[in-house]
Amino acid sequence: MSLAPTTTDGGVSPRQLLILAIPAIVLGAFAALLLWGLEQLADLLGGVLWTALPDALGVDPDGWWIILILTLTGLAVGLGLRFLPGHGGPDSATTELISPPLKLRVLPGLALVTVFSLAGGVSLGPENPIIAINIAIVVALFARLLPKVPAQIAVLIGGAATVGALFGTPVAAALLFTGIVAAAKGGGSLWDKLFLPVAAAGAGAVTMHLLGAPPLAFDLPAYGSPQAIDLLTGSLVACGAAGLGLIALFLFPIFWRALHALRSPILIALVGGFILGILGFIGGPITMFKGLAQIGELLQDPGAYDGTQLAVIAGIKILALLVAASALFRGGRIFPATFIGVALGMLGHVLIPGLPLGLAVACGIVGVIVVVGRDGWLAIFLGVAVPNDITLLPMLCIIVLPAWLLVSRMPAFQIIAPTLEPESAEAR
Repeated sequence: MSLAPTTTDGGVSPRQLLILAIPAIVLGAFAALLLWGLEQLADLLGGVLWTALPDALGVDPDGWWIILILTLTGLAVGLGLRFLPGHGGPDSATTELISPPLKLRVLPGLALVTVFSLAGGVSLGPENPIIAINIAIVVALFARLLPKVPAQIAVLIGGAATVGALFGTPVAAALLFTGIVAAAKGGGSLWDKLFLPVAAAGAGAVTMHLLGAPPLAFDLPAYGSPQAIDLLTGSLVACGAAGLGLIALFLFPIFWRALHALRSPILIALVGGFILGILGFIGGPITMFKGLAQIGELLQDPGAYDGTQLAVIAGIKILALLVAASALFRGGRIFPATFIGVALGMLGHVLIPGLPLGLAVACGIVGVIVVVGRDGWLAIFLGVAVPNDITLLPMLCIIVLPAWLLVSRMPAFQIIAPTLEPESAEAR
């Protein structure tokens, strides 16, 4: 089927959209199943590493066991990067959330090292690898079954389906892809361009709900009526969080170059895993893993943490994210960044008691995500979604503005034009 424009304004016809919506919905559900399967494998392996084995051996899983398991995780990932076909794909530190499709032979190795990282407690989420896997599969299927459909449409469908599944709503995909499709050449309305991505994202989100995936929402007191002073105090928290994010942005290439001086992917991941083990031993399990369950732990009893504890938790998580992203572990930065934002928002609430907790958490998330995700819409979405309070939306649409101005001219939170690992350059 050709997607050549057939309407008078140069856009795609309703008939074409309707026909392509069918594979988009099917592939949206398929992308969610792949995400769910990958996370189930990681949870199963994580249960063995962090519960079954310590119980069988009679050791404390929150003590030296953390150092051991994260070091072994680094070794396992390093061996996978060195010897698996495709060498685990490109270094996640160098990729955006939506990247060009990979070759299919890379995908099994990428999935395996991602499962190792998620199960072993590495401070990265599944978003970059699973989006890359789904995009590669969707592009390959479209090339085989619908060869006249442009590859960019397949990329948008695969990426949007996975984003919808990751965040449990097609709204996240619509916001994230608005800028991408708006910049694309060609006629037609924005909603025509978003039609297929939103259809795929909706199918992905519904599938995850049917599979019982935990929602990206937590129980916090409702914000209530907006107060003028909250714009000032909320902006202070958001800008403070963005400032700390910018410090992490400055440190990111320094960490990356220091670890990559080891040259061997096995050594890089092994040393990175050991450092993560030390950080996890100091900060405890709450500073480990992708961060979603740990956000729930933080917000379950916010009064249990004082300002010093929250500062230490946020600081260790920032270091853990930088090390994990710099040490060749495959994973995304959005979920751990969201955890950092929650911790910094709670710290802002402690320092400014008059600032409501839900708004403080939302502002912390906005400040960190505009740096790490470099997308104001995604920052606002997560700021509303985590406290699960739509009344925060008008405030965040204003509070995001000064935070965005702080970061708008800064580089992206990724490594640009790196030197390829010498033992895996042939895979890139």
